[in-house]
Amino acid sequence: MIYDKKITNRMKRIEGQLRGLLKMLDEEKECREVVTQLSAVRNALDRTAALIVSSNLEQCIREQEDKGESSEDLIQEAVDLLVRSR
Repeated sequence: MIYDKKITNRMKRIEGQLRGLLKMLDEEKECREVVTQLSAVRNALDRTAALIVSSNLEQCIREQEDKGESSEDLIQEAVDLLVRSR
């Protein structure tokens, strides 16, 4: 699958958030602040995973439809991927 610039930019932003978290740990920031940032990173990762799965699913369904095949299995696989990622 080809990942567009939007996904790459999201991952770079997440990378920056993780660096910020490491800095917070080095600076011995308060637990509440660290946990808040951890939650933000997790949410960003979840949203990015959902975007990747949905984009891939859309592409795969179109390919299946072009072949005249059912896409039910693909949809179930996408749901399973999202559930596992959480």
